[in-house]
Amino acid sequence: MRKPNTDAANAELLAQRYRSLVEHTPDAICVHEAGVIVYVNPAMVHLLGAHTAEDLLGLRITHFVHPDSIPPMLDRIAQLTAEGAASPPTEMDLLRIDGRKVPVQTVSVLTAWQGELAYQVVVHDLTAQRAAEASARQAEAYFTTVVSQLEEGVLVVDRRGRLESINPAGRRILGIADSAPVLGARFDELPVTMIDWEGQPLPVGRHPMAHTLTTGEPVTRFVFGVRRADGQQVWLSCNCRLLNPDSPDSAGVSSFADVTEYRASKMQLEYQATHDALTGLANRSLILSQLSAALADEGGTLVTTVLFIDLDGFKAINDTLGHAIGDTVLQIVAQRLQRALRAEDVVGRLGGDEFLVLLAGQPQRTDLPRLIERLRVTMAEPIIASGHRLEVSASIGVTELGPHERRTPEAVLHDADLAMYRDKPSGRRNHTTHAS
Repeated sequence: MRKPNTDAANAELLAQRYRSLVEHTPDAICVHEAGVIVYVNPAMVHLLGAHTAEDLLGLRITHFVHPDSIPPMLDRIAQLTAEGAASPPTEMDLLRIDGRKVPVQTVSVLTAWQGELAYQVVVHDLTAQRAAEASARQAEAYFTTVVSQLEEGVLVVDRRGRLESINPAGRRILGIADSAPVLGARFDELPVTMIDWEGQPLPVGRHPMAHTLTTGEPVTRFVFGVRRADGQQVWLSCNCRLLNPDSPDSAGVSSFADVTEYRASKMQLEYQATHDALTGLANRSLILSQLSAALADEGGTLVTTVLFIDLDGFKAINDTLGHAIGDTVLQIVAQRLQRALRAEDVVGRLGGDEFLVLLAGQPQRTDLPRLIERLRVTMAEPIIASGHRLEVSASIGVTELGPHERRTPEAVLHDADLAMYRDKPSGRRNHTTHAS
C-alpha cells in the first residue's frame, strides 16, 4: 500500500507540471469565479494588452468581452452545471485594455478552483486567421473583378469535366447568353460544337482541357474552331493548366481568345504568298515547293509529269489592245486549264504568259498525247474580251520524272522550258515534244 506522503508528492508533482504547461502554452487561459478574474496566464496578459497579471486580477470578465458577445457567453456558461462540463468551441470578440477588439475562439470548462467552482477559459487568438481570410477575400474579389473585365475568355472545369465558372468574355466569345444555365454542365453539354482544322467535330477527349485534367500537363496555344448556337463559327486559341498543380484533385483553368480575324488574315497572307494575284493559280514559289516534294517522294506518286505552257502571240495582244485585255485573256486561260485538268493536278502561273502543270499519279503513256491535244484545243477556243474576238494557241513542253529522279526543281523547269521552245509553231511537228 502506497504511503500517504508519496501520494501527496506525486499529486504536487502533477500540479507543478500542469501549472508549467498552462504558463507556457501559446493559448491564453484565464479563470473567473462568480464573474471575477482570479487567474490569467502570460499569454492572456499579452492578448489583453496588459503589463502584468495584477492588471487583470479582480476585474470582472465582462469588462474584457465585447458587448455583443456577453449575452451568448453568459448563456453558454449557464449551461455548464457539472464539474468537468465544457462548452463547444465558440468564436467571439474580446476587448483589450486599449479598447481594441480581438477575435478569439473560446472553450469554457466548469472546474474546481481553490475549493470553489469556477470557469476555466481557453482562448485562441484568431487575429492572424481573420487577417488571412480577409486577405484571401480581397484577393478573390480582386481576381473576380479582373477576370470579369478581361477581353479573354476564362473558364474553370472540375475534375469531372464540369464547368465551375465562366467569365463574361467567355460567354460572349462562345455565344452563350448570360442567362443560360451552363454551370455544372460538361463540355459536350454546352450549346457549342467544337471542331478541328478540317471542320470535323472535335471529340471531348481531344480537347486540351481533357488532356490537362488527365495528365496534369499544361497545353498552350491550342487552336480549334467553335460553331456557336447562333450559327457563327469562330476560331479560338486556348491555354489550359491546373489551378493547383500539386493537388491531384485540382480543377483546371482555360483561357481562350478569339483568333478568327487573325487566322483569316494569316490564311490570306499565306494564300497571297503562294498564289498568283491575277489568276489565283499557284505561283512560282508554290510550284517549286510542290515539285520539290514530288522529287523527294520515293514512290513517285505525287507528280510524274511536268507541262510547261506558253501562249503564242500573247505579246501582240498586250501591245495592240492593252494590258487590261491581256489580263482578261490570262484569267480565262487559267480557268480553262483548271477545268481541263483533275483536282489533284497542280496548275500554276510562273509569270507573264507562262503556265506550269504538275500531273499527279501514273498516267498511261497513251493518255498523255490525248491530254496534250485536249489542252491545245481548249486553249485555241476563241476568247471574247471587251468586244474583241481573240484566238490564242499554246506551246507545250513536257518532261517526265523518273523513278529515281536526281534533278532539282529548277532543273526540271529548265528542261520543260526547253521542250516548250522546241514545240513553238516554227518547229512544231505532228507529235508532242518531250524532254527527259
